[in-house]
Amino acid sequence: MLSVPTIYKPSLLSSVLLPGSSSSSSSPAFPSLLNLSRRLRRPSFIQIGRVRAVASHIVGYPRIGPKRELKFALESFWDGRSSAEDLEKVAKDLRMSIWKQMADAGTKFIPSNTFSYYDHILDTTVMLGAVPHRYGWTGGEIGFDVYFSMARGDATLPAMEMTKWFDTNYHYIVPELGPDLKFSCASHKAVNEYKEAKELGIETIPVLVGPVSYLLLSKLAEGIEKPFSLLSLLQKIIPVYKEVVSELKAAGATWVQLDEPTLVLDLDSDQLKAFTDAYTQLEESLHGLNVLVETYFADVPADAYRVVTGLRGVSAIGFDLVHGEKTLELIQDLSFPSDKYLFAGVVDGRNIWANDLSASLRTLKTLEGIVGKDKLVVSTSCSLLHTPVDLVNETKLDGEIKSWLAFAAQKIVEVNELAKALRGEKNEAFFSANAAAQASRKSSPRVNDKAVQEAASALRGSDHRRATPVTSRLDAQQKKLNLPILPTTTIGSFPQTRYLRRIRREYKESKISEAEYVKAIKEEISKVVRLQEELDIDVLVHGEPERNDMVEYFGEQLKGFAFTVNGWVQSYGSRCVKPPIIYGDVSRPKPMTVFWSTAAQSMTTRPIKGMLTGPVTILSWSFVRNDQPRFETCYQIALAIKNEVEDLEAAGIPVIQIDEAALREGLPLCKSEQAFYLEWAVHAFRITSCGVQDTTQIRSPRVFPSLRLNLPGCIRILYVILIMLLGLKSDSNALNTFMIHTHMCYSNFNNIIHSIIDMDADVVTIENSRSADKLLSVFREGVRYHAGIGPGVYDIHSPRIPSAEDIGNRINKMLAVLEKNALWVNPDCGLKTRKYSEVIPALTNMVAAAKLLRTQLASAE
Repeated sequence: MLSVPTIYKPSLLSSVLLPGSSSSSSSPAFPSLLNLSRRLRRPSFIQIGRVRAVASHIVGYPRIGPKRELKFALESFWDGRSSAEDLEKVAKDLRMSIWKQMADAGTKFIPSNTFSYYDHILDTTVMLGAVPHRYGWTGGEIGFDVYFSMARGDATLPAMEMTKWFDTNYHYIVPELGPDLKFSCASHKAVNEYKEAKELGIETIPVLVGPVSYLLLSKLAEGIEKPFSLLSLLQKIIPVYKEVVSELKAAGATWVQLDEPTLVLDLDSDQLKAFTDAYTQLEESLHGLNVLVETYFADVPADAYRVVTGLRGVSAIGFDLVHGEKTLELIQDLSFPSDKYLFAGVVDGRNIWANDLSASLRTLKTLEGIVGKDKLVVSTSCSLLHTPVDLVNETKLDGEIKSWLAFAAQKIVEVNELAKALRGEKNEAFFSANAAAQASRKSSPRVNDKAVQEAASALRGSDHRRATPVTSRLDAQQKKLNLPILPTTTIGSFPQTRYLRRIRREYKESKISEAEYVKAIKEEISKVVRLQEELDIDVLVHGEPERNDMVEYFGEQLKGFAFTVNGWVQSYGSRCVKPPIIYGDVSRPKPMTVFWSTAAQSMTTRPIKGMLTGPVTILSWSFVRNDQPRFETCYQIALAIKNEVEDLEAAGIPVIQIDEAALREGLPLCKSEQAFYLEWAVHAFRITSCGVQDTTQIRSPRVFPSLRLNLPGCIRILYVILIMLLGLKSDSNALNTFMIHTHMCYSNFNNIIHSIIDMDADVVTIENSRSADKLLSVFREGVRYHAGIGPGVYDIHSPRIPSAEDIGNRINKMLAVLEKNALWVNPDCGLKTRKYSEVIPALTNMVAAAKLLRTQLASAE
């Protein structure tokens, strides 16, 4: 029987991952909290004018639907299988369901205009008519054609830049602004959705991205010189905001929410003054409306706090009291205006753990003593966009762990129950069930593993650097691998076809045998390897056909993780991810990737990259336990990945890529906290690769696939000897150079370039094309990077197929600031979301461009 890595089967969650637990949807010991939350969703329509007693508020809600209805509707529309009317019908049904759900739970401040077909910042760009000239928009209401061209690009036009939304895994479309752009109201989405809810008998609070945050989150359009200040455009966009606000008032709105999340950043005096100027200009238009300015994701610094609490025309201010750990102290020290409402974000909008209701109630009572009961509103810390939709849909999740969780639907109930408790209507049964779940989580033996904790603690005594400098390693690697100048590679994944998804699903559901599954996946790997050889790519990948997601795949094979069936979260557009849940200490029971990597290497004489996800990215793209510091969990994951790296080395895999796509994403928003984060995050990466040698003991394209390599330390040496005695390939390639790659994407990396250098990877591949070669500016400014580097030469998130000329021009820009011997040629990111009809011509052009430039460089010498 072939021995392959265990693949998670939802029906076996408790027996595979959670020993001793029940696989039923609820555990006898913890049946009440979820059932209570279901019963508490009752109709309760409240007039939304003046706030009386303690009210409840939700900052925003997931758009994708409980079963990803929006994703499938979008992709059907893009593929031409459905009409715009079909898409609009799905969207309307989702919005109506969301509003009714909040109203039934008793929510007073129900948000509208938080739904989006792609991204809320893009919606704001459309509202302002801030369409880059290349899309050919000449005026009028902006339709789906222009909207989706801006988001995704098309056959002839590149998409707008996409980057991370603060320190989350959500991506927004970056506005491109300049002095010549003419702004005008080109979308009435905000008022239309307000009216849509009102027709249902539900009063909502329309949500707009605030004008100052919109500008601060934008970038200069191509060709605009840096001295131009984006904040100088405030005078041009304020008239559009006034027009939208007037429409909302005319439609009957009594409240409006303006999201200004940039207030949590370290802003300079000019940026802070822009808030005062903007709201002074808006004051007359806002007259007659109650205005909530909402902040989230971190503490509001003291200077920003003074500014926001002094804004004219503003009736209420929202604070994140979960991730803003010092905000309560700030309110106590600096007081709060007696004429404003305080919206207290005590229910976490970014994680899935059930709220500690008793602790939140204590915080709320402290605030009540400062602002008064009539001025306090219970809220979420941020939009619930970052959480899955409804825990009710998780029928296979372990009962005890399920009692520890709350998804968006459950968080609505938590907010309302806290508001009721402050009004003197405390639901004792609900609070008791919550307390029992909190106690269960703290005492559960499945959470703590002493051996793992001790191993992780021991890591702090070393910086875990590789023994040889990167320049020496690269020389040795080049001698052994003999790669050409401008070597070509891809980032890892190849298209995930319907066939592959079906094969994985059928194996999980035990509809096909392990042998049938292995045969199908090996055939797919063989196809991908042959394709890369035909394209003449230099360093190959196996295409990752066995993987559902770059984080979930590893989490399924690590202890301390749990998984959902419908716990989807939007990453961008129609792209959704299903983050694992890290509930306990993390360890690796057995190798996770060796079987597939060695199978791929046996199919070619070209080097195959072993593909791993790094500890920081696994941490950042999971729902992380909140009962210990994040760095402790990260070190545990790093140890698990380190073991996998060493097993791949022992198996003869010469190149290993450890993706750290989320390194920049995890950077704290407060500058004073960034150095500590970068210290432990970079250290965690170095832990993963510190155990490898500059040369491996053996490189064998023929390794027995049935050997599991669950062999630490000296036993690996016996394994190597065994391979040699059995007559496998043992020529001059037996001493192979071992190369470490890493990959990063869709963030602004320029301000952490020195930390990237400190990771000590041999090669870093990094997103570059969609951000208009922004990364290259750091090298123009004199930063010296001595390792290999592969800035992406084309954007894989767009259906547009770049020409060889386009790619060649981009490589030439790179050669102007990077050494030719250091430069790699690769796409921006993995290819899993693309079709083969797009991938093959794009890679063909990429290789052609690299070959042409090699010839030109050789001629120049």
